[in-house]
Amino acid sequence: MLTEKQYQQIKEELDNCQNPLFFFDDDPDGLCSFLLLYRYKKEGHGIVVKTHPKLDIRSAPKVEQYAADKVFVLDVAQLEQDFIDACKVPIIWIDHHGPHEMDNVKYFNPRLTKKDSNIPTTCMCYKVVQRDLWIAMLGCVADYCMPDFADDFKKKYPDLMNNEKSADDIYFNTKLGNLIKIFSFSLKGKPSDVMKSMKILTRIESPYEILNQETARGKFIFQRYEKMNKSYDSLLESAVKEEGREKLLVFTYADDKMSFTGDLANELLYKFPDRIIIVGRKKGEDVRMSIRSKNTLIPPILEKSLAGLEGYGGGHEYACGANVKEKDFREFLKRMKKNIE
Repeated sequence: MLTEKQYQQIKEELDNCQNPLFFFDDDPDGLCSFLLLYRYKKEGHGIVVKTHPKLDIRSAPKVEQYAADKVFVLDVAQLEQDFIDACKVPIIWIDHHGPHEMDNVKYFNPRLTKKDSNIPTTCMCYKVVQRDLWIAMLGCVADYCMPDFADDFKKKYPDLMNNEKSADDIYFNTKLGNLIKIFSFSLKGKPSDVMKSMKILTRIESPYEILNQETARGKFIFQRYEKMNKSYDSLLESAVKEEGREKLLVFTYADDKMSFTGDLANELLYKFPDRIIIVGRKKGEDVRMSIRSKNTLIPPILEKSLAGLEGYGGGHEYACGANVKEKDFREFLKRMKKNIE
């Protein structure tokens, strides 16, 4: 965890700006981190970082476009120095990947003091603002973390989870797990729909507003999720049928569907915990992948398997993203299978 002094420093940075710009990762942890800070500040703008697991100079013009006086980078694995150098306002980077060494950025990462610390960015943001408990719990469980405020959540929302002991069981067997999926799906689709969903989520007053469709805005979020979930369930069914018996469970699909790779990989790992999961989406000349494992460290295997190929990858110890050219995908899988033996 960060220290109380560090949480206070982040809060002061948030309090002492008028028009912050929030860049956040396109998963529930990133989204919840943004929502926690934005709903506290009630000022600024949010931008989902979708193109790569990094923020680079291509996004720098957004700072001037929105006339931001401060930038917060949330749950983004890689912040490039060229973005920092091009940005003329202070940058606050809150993350739990890496860590990395960068100049001219205020960097808050628990891995700087404890390398294996995997505290979700959502958890750190909640410690800063101390509000919106349900959003905080959602973002933490989505990143497979049981935070120290789990008991407080159970008392306030006893129907959203039962007596599950693990984040996995909460994720796939409770109403809170349904909300995680709803939040994840709100980041998918056309940019205009994603922006509308983000705006609505900044104003949702309780989880029941969505789950029970109590308001027009809650109904919009839920019904949009329901439409996407039909495609998701179809893909999941196909993936399960292709299970096979090898250690590596590989499932790919075409880009006419939305990007469900992370969601599918998470659920397949829950169903097949002794396997290493690769879910790939073919888009153009690329195969964009989510890779998951319970007990096998992925980064060193991924690094060896990508060596000399046109691609990239990285992430956490047991959850990574990767991208290779479709022409290299078969060779990549061959290497992955060899390297996990």
